[in-house]
Amino acid sequence: QLQASGGGLVQPGGSLRLSCSASGFTFSRYTMAWFRQAPGKEREFVAVIRVSGGNTYYGDSVKGRFSISRDNGKNTLYLQMNSLKPEDTAVYYCAAGTPILSSSRLETGYRFWGQGTLVTVSS
Repeated sequence: QLQASGGGLVQPGGSLRLSCSASGFTFSRYTMAWFRQAPGKEREFVAVIRVSGGNTYYGDSVKGRFSISRDNGKNTLYLQMNSLKPEDTAVYYCAAGTPILSSSRLETGYRFWGQGTLVTVSS
C-alpha cells in the first residue's frame, strides 16, 4: 500500500528526491513520515508531515537539509534531500499513521510501511 522509490547512488553534497506512492487507504487523512535505517543501526526518525501538510518536523541530523512534502491529490509523499553526507546512507522507509503530535517521531504510531528504498552517499 506504500511504494517508496527514488533511491540510488549519489556523491557527497548531492541531492536526491524520494517518492512514496500510497494506495488502499485515504491518504489525505493520515500523517506521513520518513524513517531510515543505516547498516548495523536501529531505524531512526527522519521527518513527518501532518494531514494538512502545514506542520512538518525533522530529526536533528537532517534539519535544514531535508524537506518533506505531500500531494494529497496524487496520494504521494516526497522527501527532498540536499547536501547529502555519507552518514545519510541508509534504507529509507515511508510510513502512514495517526499518531498524536507528541508521538509523531515514534515508529509505533504508524500503521502502514513501505518496502524501503536504498540511498547510498559515496564518492
